[in-house]
Amino acid sequence: MRGRNRILRKDQGHRERLREKFLRGGLAGFLDYEIIELLLTLGTPRKDCKQQAKEALKTFQSLRGVLEAPDDELQKIRGIGLYNVFGLKLIQEISRRFLKEKMVSKPYCQSSKEVFDYLYHSLRDLKKEKFKVLFLDAKNHILKEKTIFEGTVDSSAVYPREIVKEALRCDASSLIFVHNHPSGDPEPSASDREITRELVFAASVMQLKVLDHIIIGNNRFFSFADEGLIEEYGIMFHDFNKRSYGKRKEMCKVLLQK
Repeated sequence: MRGRNRILRKDQGHRERLREKFLRGGLAGFLDYEIIELLLTLGTPRKDCKQQAKEALKTFQSLRGVLEAPDDELQKIRGIGLYNVFGLKLIQEISRRFLKEKMVSKPYCQSSKEVFDYLYHSLRDLKKEKFKVLFLDAKNHILKEKTIFEGTVDSSAVYPREIVKEALRCDASSLIFVHNHPSGDPEPSASDREITRELVFAASVMQLKVLDHIIIGNNRFFSFADEGLIEEYGIMFHDFNKRSYGKRKEMCKVLLQK
């Protein structure tokens, strides 16, 4: 009995040291398994979770892998139950909500990195492509986030008219498009470029501004705005509209002379 009490006191002291270490300096100096251990103890604060944390890290290969693992897969590890999974999922959902509120409460400020941080967790591990639109007001605050398509994204799947209708419905002034590449490579395809050009043209007709189209890959992203392509497509639309206006003007002159 005394031996068991000594083990319990030792485990308790270990958990307290981890918590004190975190309170002193955050996660600096923490090993990945120690972070997982802390999260597991949120659900069972009196239970030693060190071995389970190490086994989880070994099974899912990284901290990210553990956080993203399905509940039933986590519970296959001996000693990890539903209460332990609670801590892992709680911190993940809190992070997502924090990033969302951070984005909604402040201007976008032309930062593709902020949009990437906001949506990366929800898009990075998907097996299918998901195409999202962020609708923003005149001060670049996010009014609404909407998934408009899931599957293989191509020009026949994304409907500019529906996006414009939704923008007018929520009184948006500008748009940001975001979709993921399950392959992990965010480099845009020819279809991605075609879609973006069509969306910039359609938005420009209705005096809506496209701020960016961001493609999310494995821990990296491609920004059409950062690469100057959004501006390029805007100039293309302006030139096309100018030529079109000139042709209409000449036609009117001819008709008036008859």
